[in-house]
Amino acid sequence: MKTTLLFILFILWEFNIPNLNKLVVEYVDSVMGEKVNSGECWDLASEALDHAGGYLDRSSQMSIYIFGKKLNPKKDKIFPGDIIQLENVNLEYRKNDRIYTETMSHHTAIIYKVLKKDHYKIAHQNTSLYGRKVGISELNMEYIKKGEIIFYRPYKK
Repeated sequence: MKTTLLFILFILWEFNIPNLNKLVVEYVDSVMGEKVNSGECWDLASEALDHAGGYLDRSSQMSIYIFGKKLNPKKDKIFPGDIIQLENVNLEYRKNDRIYTETMSHHTAIIYKVLKKDHYKIAHQNTSLYGRKVGISELNMEYIKKGEIIFYRPYKK
């Protein structure tokens, strides 16, 4: 009974994911472990949006890119395929009795999977863990000590 309910909830969740978002995740799957373009973090989001037929505003080349409709994660549902821009973000968390810190001063990633509210698997490249190849990491919003994360929902060109 419990398994059936979980399966039904999973199917309903899958049907709710916007089509462009599904295409963004499909693109990420197709390049997993590879270098996309020059390997910059935003190259992955740019190519994923291009694959999906999504819009990217490059008018502010030296500042923050606009990857779609801006979302409020406190009010809006976040889906796989949404894109995030991290600005001056510092994370701190404990694991196996050690304290870890990460800094992302200007970084772009794609929500790959929603684990629960404010806890995601993200796809990105140009990281210390994966270098300039696409990989998956966890992002737990409760570990953010400072900075801003801007969430975007892809929309058609």
